[in-house]
Amino acid sequence: MEIGILSTSGGKQLATLTVDPNSTLKELKTQIHRLKSHLYPDRQEFRQEPRGKGLDESKTVAALGLKDKSKLYLKDLGPQIAWKTVFLTEYAGPLFVYAWIYTRPWLFYGEDAASQPMSQVSHIAAICWVFHYSKRILETLFVHRFSHATMPVRNLFRNCAYYWVFAAYVAYHVNHPLYTAPCQIQSYIALGFWTVCELGNFSIHWLLRNLRPPGSKERRIPRPTKDPLTLLFNLVSCPNYTYEVGGWVAFTAMTQCIPAGLFAFAGFYQMVIWAIGKHRSYKKDFKDYPRGRKAIIPFVL
Repeated sequence: MEIGILSTSGGKQLATLTVDPNSTLKELKTQIHRLKSHLYPDRQEFRQEPRGKGLDESKTVAALGLKDKSKLYLKDLGPQIAWKTVFLTEYAGPLFVYAWIYTRPWLFYGEDAASQPMSQVSHIAAICWVFHYSKRILETLFVHRFSHATMPVRNLFRNCAYYWVFAAYVAYHVNHPLYTAPCQIQSYIALGFWTVCELGNFSIHWLLRNLRPPGSKERRIPRPTKDPLTLLFNLVSCPNYTYEVGGWVAFTAMTQCIPAGLFAFAGFYQMVIWAIGKHRSYKKDFKDYPRGRKAIIPFVL
């Protein structure tokens, strides 16, 4: 049977493929790549309507109800880059930028800055910041399993700008010679809360890793394990985001720094969007999904 492949932009005919009813969309992508070398499989997205939803590449031609002379629309997603590469670049940047400002104050505050004492909170904040992004890099290399292999390369510049610029903004203020730290009790309590959030975030990431078999895109309902830090799954769908936000709120309280608070708020806003999307997806895909769970904030949101 023959399937016509049309562009989502303008409806231009791109190719006519001879396929078997049991052929998957992934196999169709390989055929198109042979015909048009610049359209490698990760760059392609099939749709049944020009503005419709992207189709799962594991679906077969027959499962989609396609017949001889049917049409599929192909969207060119643009140049792609591996998710792992994006994450490593995003996280290495803020680690380097913050450490650079912390270890070389004279470059940013003048020659006299190196001889001025730095508060204990500034030292603790630097350790926390470097630990957090080192953890993220190690998780990217050894823990995370990505459901999608790539993302548009244009997103790399936007994401890096967000992380790198905020890192410089926060580091400049926390390490400034005129920085005034809060009282020790506030800083130590916040540090304790930050530590719990970092451990909790890792616990959730480890649970999610074990939830998905290697090399698969299988989805299951995440549930708490014997690790007490995973009990947050009883209350929210995305406890990794809850712990992440909690960690940055704690960092803000520990440093009492407005730029850190702005960074925490910006991250919270984005993670709320992601969490709501994942929460809706869980409820749509699993009829027995726990009703009592919220997206990111227990009992609230």
